[in-house]
Amino acid sequence: MPEHSPVSLDGLEWAANRGMGALAEKMGIRFTEFSVERCVATMPVEGNTQPVGLLHGGAYVVLGESLGSMAANLHAGPDRLAVGVDINATHTRSATSGIVTGVCTPVHLGRSLTVHEIAVTDEQGRRCSTVRITNHIRRIE
Repeated sequence: MPEHSPVSLDGLEWAANRGMGALAEKMGIRFTEFSVERCVATMPVEGNTQPVGLLHGGAYVVLGESLGSMAANLHAGPDRLAVGVDINATHTRSATSGIVTGVCTPVHLGRSLTVHEIAVTDEQGRRCSTVRITNHIRRIE
């Protein structure tokens, strides 16, 4: 963990204390693993679908942004805030039931910029979406 990251709490405890935000909670996102190197969360398909029954593309993005932004903020450490400046997603498969799992890993962890990739898979382990998010880290004033 970088020297400026919090070390007194484990990642899941840190995430629980910080909270995920109302949107992530409404969508049923649950963190299952949380560290600077790897974050994992699940989200149900039910309740997050398009009218035709497929998981909404925006839901994949919400899962990805929730993971990537929280991971960037854990990396940023106290007195600093990571804010998203770019996000994109490529959807390669449709989920229609069950849960999807997002696995977030860093591509770049800098002092002022982070980039994370989030691979979202269905219950069979098939990749459904790849999300990439860039966060800017700044001091809280």
